[in-house]
Amino acid sequence: MNIKEVAERAGLPAKTIRYYEEIGLIRPLRAANGYRSFRESDLHKLAFIGRARGLGFSITDCRALLALYEDQGRASADVKALAGAHLAQIAAKIEELREMQATLSALVRACAGDQRPDCPILTGLALGKAEAGSGAACCG
Repeated sequence: MNIKEVAERAGLPAKTIRYYEEIGLIRPLRAANGYRSFRESDLHKLAFIGRARGLGFSITDCRALLALYEDQGRASADVKALAGAHLAQIAAKIEELREMQATLSALVRACAGDQRPDCPILTGLALGKAEAGSGAACCG
């Protein structure tokens, strides 16, 4: 199959597939004319990588997951450890987003949103405080 067909079937852009080849995640065959020729195994790897990337795994993690997938003697504990570490990273990002949401919510609540120049949002961003001038009116 050519790159257009494998891209459609894997649900990935051709540019991404070329990049994955460039960094060694996949190695399609090359015809005498230099065109890529993808096998079903390449399609399967691309779909696998696409799903892993969709779950937020890094390229390095995808490389490790592929190696574990292809290793028939792997220990599932190794796979679980990698996925567990990624899950912990996701949890940390969620917590960071919740903190960002709380900070921004406090800044927005502090803003009156009128025509006066005093703005607790801008002051808070400048000073690094969530509730700078919490009683002050804000910009429109």
